[in-house]
Amino acid sequence: MGHPFWTKQRSYFCYDNPAALQTQVQRDMKVNTAQFMSLYAWYSWPNVVLCFFGGFLIDRVFGIRLGTIIFSVFVCVGQVIFALGALLNAFWLMDAGRFIFGIGGESLAVAQNTYAVSWFKGKELNLVFGLQLSMARIGSTVNMNIMGWIYSRVQDLLGYAGPSTLGLTLMIGGVTCLFSLGCALILAYLDRRAEKLLHKEQGKTGEVIKLTDVKDFSLSLWLIFVICVCYYAAVFPFIGLGKVFFIEKFRFSSQEASAINSIVYIISAPMSPVFGLLVDKVGKNIIWVLCAVVTTLASHIMLAFTFWNPWIAMCLLGVAYSLLACALWPMVAFVVPEHQLGTAYGFMQSIQNLGLAIIAIAAGMILDTRGYLFLEVFFCACVCLSLIAVVMLYFVNHFTGGDLNWSAKKREKLQKVAATEAEEQERLRRQNEDDLAKLQPKPDGFSLRNKYLSKLGAQLPDNYSSCLSTMVHRSVLK
Repeated sequence: MGHPFWTKQRSYFCYDNPAALQTQVQRDMKVNTAQFMSLYAWYSWPNVVLCFFGGFLIDRVFGIRLGTIIFSVFVCVGQVIFALGALLNAFWLMDAGRFIFGIGGESLAVAQNTYAVSWFKGKELNLVFGLQLSMARIGSTVNMNIMGWIYSRVQDLLGYAGPSTLGLTLMIGGVTCLFSLGCALILAYLDRRAEKLLHKEQGKTGEVIKLTDVKDFSLSLWLIFVICVCYYAAVFPFIGLGKVFFIEKFRFSSQEASAINSIVYIISAPMSPVFGLLVDKVGKNIIWVLCAVVTTLASHIMLAFTFWNPWIAMCLLGVAYSLLACALWPMVAFVVPEHQLGTAYGFMQSIQNLGLAIIAIAAGMILDTRGYLFLEVFFCACVCLSLIAVVMLYFVNHFTGGDLNWSAKKREKLQKVAATEAEEQERLRRQNEDDLAKLQPKPDGFSLRNKYLSKLGAQLPDNYSSCLSTMVHRSVLK
């Protein structure tokens, strides 16, 4: 079942196409940085809403197999329109392509997670989700390091640089989306075959989205949302603008800049499963999140105010990014009841996309008007807000007696106690039902005969009501 991993890898390959070709896009399309970053914003805008409905569409409308194929088609069509916009020298068409690509991209991730939950259970699932994230980051890494080379080869072939060269490069990159669609079709065939052979049901997300649940969200959950938005706002937009940053500040070549800009994803690929296992074994989620945020802040400060070798700061950022993802997202399940998980995760992804869309445009405007130093100070401010939210979460969790910072051993022990209590309550409930059943009068031949005659439509006297059973029988005998 490696196909979900490949599907995810190909969509993430194309997601970061703009970051790998920032210089070429701005030069060939004659756009400033704010307009360039709108390519990321337009990807995020549809997912402010779709994060709530992706699971519903898969569960109730399309089904997992058809849903995956449809979302893969959206990804393919979006990438083709994106490339056509460059070929026709129409930047608005490139924005439209990214919007369509975004409609399919995030919902495709929901579908892949549904396949994973359908095919793998228990302890296997943590490893599977870690491998999915790893494959996604491998796709981004390959994109960062190969798209510039493809552009150079196309330029050599055509003999000039311009919108046509950019469009053909993006079209070649879009071939990977066709591979993703092929994987979706193979997955649908394998899942349908398994359904017949193993008599298993088609996978469902299990998400139950109720917007009214938002009013019941705890302060801890809102703080988790703030950490998520502020942290990722300082990572993804930075990577989107990172290549030119390393070229201008550290005088890297284009190839060197692409390599260092992708190191966050390179580190994340192998480390995500490792950190996931570590957090599962140790617990203490808030402490891990705090370590990740502080390390990220140190990384941005080094990049902003020093000329130290940027490989150090970027490696630290890669480690911190991997650690935060493994420690932050599972905390949602600790602070909301199971029936609200779909709403909580949907809302978290929604405001994350809203934040990324706004921050992407803001980062482009800051870079156009103030330069990279102010941009790095802006990213440091975002991480500081995330740090304040983590500290607040620690104290809120402590004073409310929450379990976010429990050790894994303590959590496992309390879960066993809770399971034992639940089993005892279930045993008492069944015992009470048995006792009540013994107190009820057993039906005799007379009452059984009356029930049989009633079913046949025979008219019985009122005092022959089957519900009176034994008492009526005795009164007749007297």
